[in-house]
Amino acid sequence: MSASTTARTTVVLTAKALLLDMDGTLVNSDAVVERCWREWAVAHGLDPQEALKVVHGRQGYATMAILLPERPMEQNHAENAEMLARETADTGGVVPIEGAPEFMAAIADLPHALVTSADATLAGARMTAAGLPMPRVRVTAESVGASKPDPEGFLKGAAELGVDPADCIVFEDSAAGIAAGQAADMRVVGIGPRAAAHTPTALVPDLRSVRVDSTPDGILRLTLTTPA
Repeated sequence: MSASTTARTTVVLTAKALLLDMDGTLVNSDAVVERCWREWAVAHGLDPQEALKVVHGRQGYATMAILLPERPMEQNHAENAEMLARETADTGGVVPIEGAPEFMAAIADLPHALVTSADATLAGARMTAAGLPMPRVRVTAESVGASKPDPEGFLKGAAELGVDPADCIVFEDSAAGIAAGQAADMRVVGIGPRAAAHTPTALVPDLRSVRVDSTPDGILRLTLTTPA
């Protein structure tokens, strides 16, 4: 890391498994998300800036339910299917979060799972576009009955890894995702500026600030370099 005059502090956390959000945490897909949701908001007579305040971290139907609360949920699900298809086809500007390739390589043989509000097809498209490996264990939109901020996805990820929720650390960037991790009684490492306002356990600017080591008895040791 380059020298900086900004004060830093080191936080060390231990865990048995890591649960990773995708968008905003491993993959920077903001360009696509904002393109698609701005167009959707304008088409529905909504303020795009207000729409973008709630879109991150949630499944599309849940965002639509917030923005159009009087609309039947069946219509939200139908439009969400269309939105997923558009987002999957549009990978322009999708890149890895800084440090993500090295982070994913470091945890390749350690217990971890992807827990994303994207469906499997969209998750595959974005991880591929960013040049990142798809974790063997993954919880996608099809796997859960409730969107973040409900904790179901993270609890399911922990269960599939065979790890108690208290022994998991969540990596998240959005308000909905951080709330989901906290509701699952997990510690949360916040990634990037969106996470700063939502009281994660620790906050890092990106994945270059995270080092993961493992002990012979299977404990993961995370060393986080955080803004002071």
